[in-house]
Amino acid sequence: MNSYNKIMKYFWFGLGVVLFCIVTFNCITQGFSRWGSYYWMVGLAFTMFFMKQWMMKRFEKHATYLKEKENSKTA
Repeated sequence: MNSYNKIMKYFWFGLGVVLFCIVTFNCITQGFSRWGSYYWMVGLAFTMFFMKQWMMKRFEKHATYLKEKENSKTA
C-alpha cells in the first residue's frame, strides 16, 4: 500500500505540472478568456498532491504510535 500511495502522490504532481503547461500554452495561444477557467483543474491536481502527502505523513505517525503502544503492552 505504501508504494501505491507514493505512485499516486507523484501522479497528482505530474498531472498538475502537465495541466499547468497545457492550460498556460492554450491561454497564450488562444486567449485567457477561453482557457483561464481551466486553472481550477490545475489547482485540484495540486490540492490532491498536497492532501496525499499530508495523509501519508499522518498515517506514518499513527503507525508509529500504534507500534509503540503495542510494544509498551508486551513489555
